Amino acid sequence: QVHLVESGGGLVQAGGSLRLSCAASGRISSINAMGWYRQAPGKQRELVADMAGGGSTNYADSVKGRFTISRDNAVNTAYLQMNSLKPEDTAVYYCHARGYYYAVPLQAWGQGTLVTVSS
Repeated sequence: QVHLVESGGGLVQAGGSLRLSCAASGRISSINAMGWYRQAPGKQRELVADMAGGGSTNYADSVKGRFTISRDNAVNTAYLQMNSLKPEDTAVYYCHARGYYYAVPLQAWGQGTLVTVSS
């Protein structure tokens, strides 16, 4: 079983910054991709950003130029640096990971961390 633990959410004023962290642990031998999703009240969960093992990244149009995803593969941790935050960025942010435990594919979700941006 894989565990993802997120941290770094909180309340920030519009224009401010936050940095989210997601640490993976447990029965995982390799991680192919780690990413961040978010779900605002009354809306579906959407991709914010993800990063493949080779380093390629993918961002939602709404966060391009403001958010940056990064990974420290040595400690199986992903980060999301969020700058120039807007009230519409308010959501619960979830970490997601895909990988393998030896030859067994697996994926996991974190418990979510709340980001609130005040106007």
